[in-house]
Amino acid sequence: MGISKAALAGTLESSDIQITLSPAANGIQIELTSAVASQFGEQIKKVITQTLQSLGIDNVAVKAVDKGALDCVIKARTIAAGQRALGQKEPAWEVL
Repeated sequence: MGISKAALAGTLESSDIQITLSPAANGIQIELTSAVASQFGEQIKKVITQTLQSLGIDNVAVKAVDKGALDCVIKARTIAAGQRALGQKEPAWEVL
């Protein structure tokens, strides 16, 4: 399923990640900006992709600006942005 509106979650503070989702038609496309992309870029993209898939989102453009976030923070920010993009008010407990 795709999303119908753009959404954002997270900050640009240290140890956080800012996730911006926009509608797209060609699967999950991730643009990652991170000082540690060479070491952890694939893991960051994997967490984002798996989290979006668990929300049922498979057509989306993702802009991720990482400032040293742990996997649990990446997942939480992706869930928040995904739910905002889908217009969900209640948490998707099954994803957690």
